Amino acid sequence: MAIAATGVGAGDMITAAVTGAKFGVILLWSAAIGALFKFVLNEGIARWQLATGTTLLEGWSQRLHKGVSVYFIIYLVLWGFIVSGALISACGLAGHALWPGLSVAAWGMIHSTVAAALVFWGRYGLFERMMKFFIGLMFAVMILCAILLKPDPGHIFRSIFIPAIPVGSSKFILGVIGGVGGSVTILSYGYWIRERGWLQPASKTYIQIDLGIAYLLTGIFGIAVMVIAAGANPQAVAGRRMALEVAGRLAQVIGPLGKWTFLVGFWGAVFSSMLGVWQGIPYLFADFVTPRQTHGSTPVPQVQTHSIYYRGFLLFLAFPPMLLLLFGKPVWIVVIYSITGALFMPFLAATLLFMNNQRKWVHGFKNGWLLNLLLLLSLALFGYLGVLELIRLF
Repeated sequence: MAIAATGVGAGDMITAAVTGAKFGVILLWSAAIGALFKFVLNEGIARWQLATGTTLLEGWSQRLHKGVSVYFIIYLVLWGFIVSGALISACGLAGHALWPGLSVAAWGMIHSTVAAALVFWGRYGLFERMMKFFIGLMFAVMILCAILLKPDPGHIFRSIFIPAIPVGSSKFILGVIGGVGGSVTILSYGYWIRERGWLQPASKTYIQIDLGIAYLLTGIFGIAVMVIAAGANPQAVAGRRMALEVAGRLAQVIGPLGKWTFLVGFWGAVFSSMLGVWQGIPYLFADFVTPRQTHGSTPVPQVQTHSIYYRGFLLFLAFPPMLLLLFGKPVWIVVIYSITGALFMPFLAATLLFMNNQRKWVHGFKNGWLLNLLLLLSLALFGYLGVLELIRLF
């Protein structure tokens, strides 16, 4: 369930809200497709781990060219810095909207410090309980907001199950599909299932059910945000203040209850995403560094949350990006991040296609034809998005 709360953040909400504001509910199907693709990718990550006993990152290090690991660690550090800055800013915006007595920067710093403390001193069980609470909170309040707007149920169901592509909607469709459910954060799932003790091939059914529920909720959340934006009809159609504009319009359309309900849901989404990133992403850094301390046939030790690598990267995520609140994002960092980021999702889909089809590696966990088809579609989609991002840069 943690993957559902982590994968829904401010960026996803804003993308879905902008799409709903511009095109109404006609593109709801794109949120459902996005959730399906992320399910397929995450199921592939778990499939590899159950088959081999190693995380996907360990598989990259052991089975692929060493350049893959170099690329990934550069991307991970840049991704961590920029995304952490965005999450700190989003939490600051959400906190300021609920309690304007403190500035956006102050609220952002408070949220980051509290999240870091909870992860630093808390155990996985505490993290999981908090994420379950936030999942219940944000999904309940967003669905309540959508219901209060009294949309046409028939129109909603048709828009989910019958795809339509209005003129000028292509980039918004791709944005919703690509944004729903997170990106690098899905790699954290392999470490969370280790914490849950889902280590044996027999755990496959539990994992598929867990991921199925998580991405069903993720898709419903994206659909609810689009319905809310369509019903509220906000005037602003871009930027981080989009969520506040939606809340303001809800106050006019259905009263103060709608506004405050939406703001609480927005806060729950961004703070739970911060908690998930602060807890999950340090696993990746620690897993990258730890294998380099082993030699020959020495087994790779499981990542420990009290290790210096894990805690060091947690502190890196929580505190240095606060500078972005004051000075903004350096252009050179943004350019490198954008280039490496454009390649990550197609790279992930391609490696899952290759590695999970090697019977000598995964044995009975080899992909079936349907999984391969969905991974090929994911590769095509994310590859196209990556090319568009590179064209935009150059």
